[in-house]
Amino acid sequence: MRNEGIVELYAPRHTLIGKDSISKIPYFLRKVGAKKALVVTDAGLVKIGTVAKITDELQREGVPYALFDGVLPNPTIGIVEAALEVYRASGCDAIIAIGGGSPIDVAKAVSILCANGGDIRDYNGVNKSKKHGAAIIAVNTTAGTGSEVTRAYVVTDEQTKTKMLMVDTNCLAFLAIDDPMLMLGMPPALTAATGMDALTHAIEAYICNVHTPYTDALALQAIRLVAQSLRNAVNDGSNIRARTDMCWAEYMAGLAFSNAGLGLVHGIAHQLGGYYNIPHGLANAIMLPRVLEFNRPHCMDSLSRVAQALGEPCDHLSAHEASQKAIDAVRSLAADIQIPKLCETKFSMDDLDILAEHTLLDTATATNIVTPTADEVKTILAKTYFEGLVLQTLQQR
Repeated sequence: MRNEGIVELYAPRHTLIGKDSISKIPYFLRKVGAKKALVVTDAGLVKIGTVAKITDELQREGVPYALFDGVLPNPTIGIVEAALEVYRASGCDAIIAIGGGSPIDVAKAVSILCANGGDIRDYNGVNKSKKHGAAIIAVNTTAGTGSEVTRAYVVTDEQTKTKMLMVDTNCLAFLAIDDPMLMLGMPPALTAATGMDALTHAIEAYICNVHTPYTDALALQAIRLVAQSLRNAVNDGSNIRARTDMCWAEYMAGLAFSNAGLGLVHGIAHQLGGYYNIPHGLANAIMLPRVLEFNRPHCMDSLSRVAQALGEPCDHLSAHEASQKAIDAVRSLAADIQIPKLCETKFSMDDLDILAEHTLLDTATATNIVTPTADEVKTILAKTYFEGLVLQTLQQR
C-alpha cells in the first residue's frame, strides 16, 4: 500500500561514500563542535587494523578519543551499559561507530541514553526518546546492515532472549561513511551474509505495507546492484568496483527501509539472533526465500518487478510466473555464495512456540504485506529447517 498522506523522510545529516572518505572524520568532528569522541567497535576490527585506520586520522589531527571495543554480534543491554559507562567516565561528547550493524547499534543506544537517561528498555518501540542523542559518525565496515543511515537500532535483552527494535529519529547519524577500502579484507562468508542482508532490506522495503515512490526507487536500484555485484564481491574481495557498488546498494537499501518498513523476514530473524546468536545478516539470508513464498500471493506484481531488478527475463510472463522467478533468483544467489542452512545453526524445533509468539510482537512484522498467524510463522520456520535437512542429505550423497 502506497503511503498517500504527508510523508516525512529520514536520512543522516551528512554522507560520504567512496575511497578514503574516512580522512574527513576530523573535519566533521570539528564541524559538530566535538571535544572528545568515544570510538565504539569490536575487538576483531581492532586486531585486523581497521580501527587504527580511523584512529590514526584522529591522532594526526590531534583529536582526543576513548576506545570501547567490547561490542559482540547481537549486542546486549549489558554491552550498551558498559559502553555508556566509558562514554561518561571519559568525558566524551560525540561517538564514532566503526563496524557493521552491531557497533553502530550500540553507538545509537549510547547516544540516546546519554541525552535522555533511563534504561534502554524504555526506548523499545517507535520514537520513545524526547531529545536528540549525541552526534554519531557511523563508519560502516560491511556492505549490508544499512545501520549507518537508518533511524533503527536493535539491542538484545539477555533475560528474555528477545531483540528490542527501536525506531527513533533522534538516533540518526550526523555523518554516515561508506569507504570501500575498509571492506577489502572482509571474508567471503561475511561478505555473503551482509550482502544478503542488504538485499533483504531492499526487497522488504519494496513489498511492505507502507512505501513511497522514493523508497521504491531506492529499493529497486539496490536490488539491481546486489544482483550485479554481490557474487563478484564474494568471489574476489579485492574487487573495488564490486565493493563500491555494494556500498551504494546497502546505503540505498538502508534509506529505503528506514523510510518505509520491513517485514516478516526481519521479524523472524530478530528472534533467531536473540535466541541462538545467529548473525543478523545470515538469519535474514536463510529466511528470505521461504518468507517470500508466504508473502507472494499478496504481492505478485511487486515481486515481478523485483525479479526484473534481479536480472530475470520476465517480458512475456504472467505476474504469477514472474513473481516465482524472483524467489528462484534469491535462492540461486544464496546458493552461489554458500549461505548456510537453518539446520546448520543452533536453531531448535523445540522453540517454535516462543519464537512465533515473539515474532508476532516484533516491530518489523507490523509492516509485512500480510499479517501472519503464530501457526503460519511456525510453519515457515519448520519448512525452512526441513528443507535444509533434505538439501544437506542430497549434497552428502
